[in-house]
Amino acid sequence: MSSINLTVNNIDVEVEAGATLYQAAQKAGVNIPTLCAWFDKDHTPGACRVCVVEVEGMPSLAASCAYPAQNGMKVFTNSDKVRQARKMIVELILASHPQECNFCVRNGNCELQKVAEMVGVKNIRYDSEEFDRDRELDTSSPAIVRDSSKCINCRRCVTVCESIQTVAALSPMNRGYESTVSPAFNLPLNETNCVNCGQCVMACPVGALYEKDQVDEVWKALQDPTRHVVVQEAPAIRAALGEEFGMPPGSLVTGKMIAALRRLGFDKVFDTNFTADLTIIEEGNELLKRVKEGGTLPMITSCSPGWIKFCEHFYPDLLGHLSTCKSPQQMFGALAKTYYAQVSGIDPANIFSVSIMPCTAKKYEAQRPEMKSSGYQDVDVVLTTRELARMIKEAGIDFVNLPDEKYDDPMGEYTGAATIFGATGGVMEAALRTVYAVVTGEELSDLNIMPVRGLEGVKAAAVPVGALGDVKVAVAHGLGNARKLLDEIRAGKSEYAFIEVMCCPGGCVAGGGEPIPTTDEIRMLRAGALYRDDGEVQQYRQSHQSPPVKAVYEKFLKEPLGHKSHELLHTHYVQRGQSLPHLDASPAGEKETVEAMCEKD
Repeated sequence: MSSINLTVNNIDVEVEAGATLYQAAQKAGVNIPTLCAWFDKDHTPGACRVCVVEVEGMPSLAASCAYPAQNGMKVFTNSDKVRQARKMIVELILASHPQECNFCVRNGNCELQKVAEMVGVKNIRYDSEEFDRDRELDTSSPAIVRDSSKCINCRRCVTVCESIQTVAALSPMNRGYESTVSPAFNLPLNETNCVNCGQCVMACPVGALYEKDQVDEVWKALQDPTRHVVVQEAPAIRAALGEEFGMPPGSLVTGKMIAALRRLGFDKVFDTNFTADLTIIEEGNELLKRVKEGGTLPMITSCSPGWIKFCEHFYPDLLGHLSTCKSPQQMFGALAKTYYAQVSGIDPANIFSVSIMPCTAKKYEAQRPEMKSSGYQDVDVVLTTRELARMIKEAGIDFVNLPDEKYDDPMGEYTGAATIFGATGGVMEAALRTVYAVVTGEELSDLNIMPVRGLEGVKAAAVPVGALGDVKVAVAHGLGNARKLLDEIRAGKSEYAFIEVMCCPGGCVAGGGEPIPTTDEIRMLRAGALYRDDGEVQQYRQSHQSPPVKAVYEKFLKEPLGHKSHELLHTHYVQRGQSLPHLDASPAGEKETVEAMCEKD
């Protein structure tokens, strides 16, 4: 049967076979409240029961997000029985939920608040003391805080961590009222294989998962007269920050963002795009060196710290495939306390380096012990897009009506190639533009490399590059998609020379620190803003054309892959265990360790 006919509130509806009652109701123009059905992914566990509906002839109510539509069904979404059940379910959830909405990080953007209003909850008829839980506040991670007392067991975080990112750092535990979501053996997050990507935060409907807030550290630095505070912003920020102030997704707010940062008190407003261009020069030359000298191929990009940690945990045998280039954030941090300190005559000990990132994993990356090549911690504090928005609101700045301002020299100017780093495929496109020019001495006839754009999980292209012939490349976003390419490499079946991997679905425009919600439609709108910046705003569209990048080589670095470049702009990686502390990275080692633990128990 290709289609199913039923009625929803006496409205005739036709849906495809396999559709749920929730989807049938949507087609009838009915919005059913839910907390566990995730608008962005196929996630229908029927866990929260808020979406219950009445089906004629059935003795009990059905969870519409999980119950399949059947021919001839008569479904009622707003009967008295349904409305009273929904209200009771939400009241029970609220009775066991901390009553601290006014200072919760999700206040005003909480799905539980919205659903409570939607179902008409006016009071809670149940004694909340009977439902009190022991609060477990896990602050062990440098990137993510887990507050178990706010968890409503919707399991959306489990879906994204297990099925989409294939990390499985979070799992359902226990049964009945004691059920909860936590890492295996209830370990702290920093003792698991969590990659800090923050996609669980993006999926959480409440404040049970959120980024580790470092706003107060930045305020303290800004108010310290002995500190020279510089700031960098990733390309994805300018395509998303406006949403926090009511602007439509896809608004490009570069100039307003710069103006806001100056009004917050930053001494210099620079741009991560400056070192994104630098990354392309270093990474492109590294790729050409590997091709010419028989180095390890395919080479894989290293801009995404969540992806790096994923590879360290799950594919440590493939670390040699990773580019040794630091991410643009860390390149900037190293140069801020060396190159900028030198040209400005400022003691690097007094420079406080802040980065604004779409990514919670950048908080983890900044504190890695490898990231101190300047002689100091290269990046002192990382704020997410959401944290920056909170600072701007706290300062009372009218963001929407700010005038456009420009970046400071010498680390502010950038090319269109750098700004598209924020979208999946952007690093690959930027690299190919420059590699083609370096090899052939000519420019690509069309700088828009369309096969690597878009939201397909794995994208591939073959680009003719002069004497190198057709260079085969691939792009993956989301760690589940990355696994497909990595398994091919392990099996010796990969035909690619260069692979881009971004940890988050859609790339940095959908990172764990971006505005909530983030849907596929919003991903495309944010990416579109970056492509407009590239094609319509920037004077230069290729990294090797960047005047400030040319200047940093002339005045400081001397040459790509040179001694100083290796010292400041390149790094190494660490083999890590899987799932449990102190496990051997190999599957056999893991099995033996788990069996030993079970025997011990």
